[in-house]
Amino acid sequence: MKKMVLLSGPCVIESYENLYATALKLKPLASDPKIDFYFKASFDKANRTSLESYRGPGLESGMEMLAQIKKEFGYKIITDIHESYQAKTIAMVADIIQIPAFLCRQTDLIVAVAKTDKIVNIKKGQFMNPADMKYSVLKALRTRGGDEVKYSEAEKYGIWLCERGSSFGYGNLVVDMRSLVIMREFAPVIFDATHSVQMPGSSGGKSGGDSSFVPYLARAAAAVGVDGFFMETHLDPKNALSDGPNMVPTDKLPELVGQILDIQGVLK
Repeated sequence: MKKMVLLSGPCVIESYENLYATALKLKPLASDPKIDFYFKASFDKANRTSLESYRGPGLESGMEMLAQIKKEFGYKIITDIHESYQAKTIAMVADIIQIPAFLCRQTDLIVAVAKTDKIVNIKKGQFMNPADMKYSVLKALRTRGGDEVKYSEAEKYGIWLCERGSSFGYGNLVVDMRSLVIMREFAPVIFDATHSVQMPGSSGGKSGGDSSFVPYLARAAAAVGVDGFFMETHLDPKNALSDGPNMVPTDKLPELVGQILDIQGVLK
């Protein structure tokens, strides 16, 4: 990849007003010539810890809002998919369709996304050996390129992987930087710096986290070498409806991205 990929936006669509304000704030990053920018937001958070937790506006309303952001700002869009039937509707708007970590082995879901013409971003499950993610890559690759396709063609066929930490005991995640090297052998790798500091189910029916560690992990991943970064952001993380403790405040994101670009520049 010639530019650093940046996938950023709020965890979930809370309202169009919030979506628009966040998109406006991200404009300087989106227009940076060194960055390949994608605006991220989920129309549904189908794996919330509690039934009472906010999930989002749903498929139709959510995709309509993301389509409007795309029209207003010219941004490319990334969003999550949870069920195979959603692929066709999502593909009408999104440029990247993301397979959530808990669903990274779901064959029918991966195949459904691979049958679209969109980039497939498969998040590594918290329970997965990074080396075994090649089998998820292969499901998408063979759907697009046939049985003779090779891992070295993953970028050509628009198949990416995303690291978001591994389970370590209960209520905590740890990032093994070796996984970035291992997975990059068979697909481009995006580092999810914000979900990697998540503490699943640690806040009484919802996930907690500590966003103060995001810059350290992001800079470390940049030094190891990755193709891009996934960093959720919010205008007011303390009042976010999902994953607030993990998200980078929007006004602090440019400085961190600048540091990452500096590290990548040194490596080059």
